Amino acid sequence: MPVVSPQSQRFARTVWAVLAYNFAVVAWGAFVRATGAGAGCGDHWPLCNGAVIPRADDTATLIEFTHRLTSGVALLMVVALFWWARRLYPAGHRVRRAAAWSTALMIVEALIGAGLVLFRLVAEDESAARAVSLALHLVNTFLLLGAITLTAWFAGGAPSPSVRRSGADGPLILGGLAAVILLGAGGAVIALGDTLIMAAVRAGRSTVSPMVQFLLDARIYHPAMALTVGAYLAVMVLIVRMRRRDTRTRVLALLLLALYASQLAVGLVNVTLHAPVWMQLIHLLMADLLWVTLVLFGASALATPPMPRLARRQGRSEGTPVELSGR
Repeated sequence: MPVVSPQSQRFARTVWAVLAYNFAVVAWGAFVRATGAGAGCGDHWPLCNGAVIPRADDTATLIEFTHRLTSGVALLMVVALFWWARRLYPAGHRVRRAAAWSTALMIVEALIGAGLVLFRLVAEDESAARAVSLALHLVNTFLLLGAITLTAWFAGGAPSPSVRRSGADGPLILGGLAAVILLGAGGAVIALGDTLIMAAVRAGRSTVSPMVQFLLDARIYHPAMALTVGAYLAVMVLIVRMRRRDTRTRVLALLLLALYASQLAVGLVNVTLHAPVWMQLIHLLMADLLWVTLVLFGASALATPPMPRLARRQGRSEGTPVELSGR
């Protein structure tokens, strides 16, 4: 691994801290949705109930306004990282590009959040538009977390991944990333159904809209999809580990499989307990951590070409991992 300057080390540590903060912001956003507090500031944005600092007489207003404040801080953090990256790295550097993508995706994240409020796709809204927008929100959140992760990863001196020189492993890993994104988007829609049915129960309604009924009926497909994606990731990890036996990729591979198994267990508990808010938050945080680990696994595995078949056989016969160049 190349020598990293003290400035880059400080930058990398800061980016990891910003990533952790964004985990908390995402979790609080899920809490806003799960508690039905999304309309706490009315249909005003960026103001809250027409004021810069509203009177928080209502719990929903306090929850939603807190989310806006923490999201605003996250935006400022990412913009600051981009400015810092421009000062530290030359034009075209991978850290600078990753920081630019982080900033662009953070802006999109803010615009999606604004759209949810302005179009009133919050609280007890049961429209298909809300389900679609939440799925897109989840996809953008995953991409944002991935971009921030790669910013820190590259700043720490990790080599750049390359799909073109990865052989068959590149499409395999890209397929795993796409599968997890689709699974997460489906989970976001299912979670919306849980929120809306609980709102109907609290309101004493004995019937639900066709949209909510559709979301409830679709719940059975999410565990099946989770098992299918899990099987795909297990096969993918096995194949990639056979061709790349460096220590870092092997450790990330084991961590990825352990996290996915844990996520399946958490999902089972979530269903068994009828999706309480606290379990929904744990399930989401586990999904975010799983996604970041998958991004790191892919970046590590694709940073070097796969070993030739003869080298893999020699490595297995000797019983020792083969270290690749550039690590």
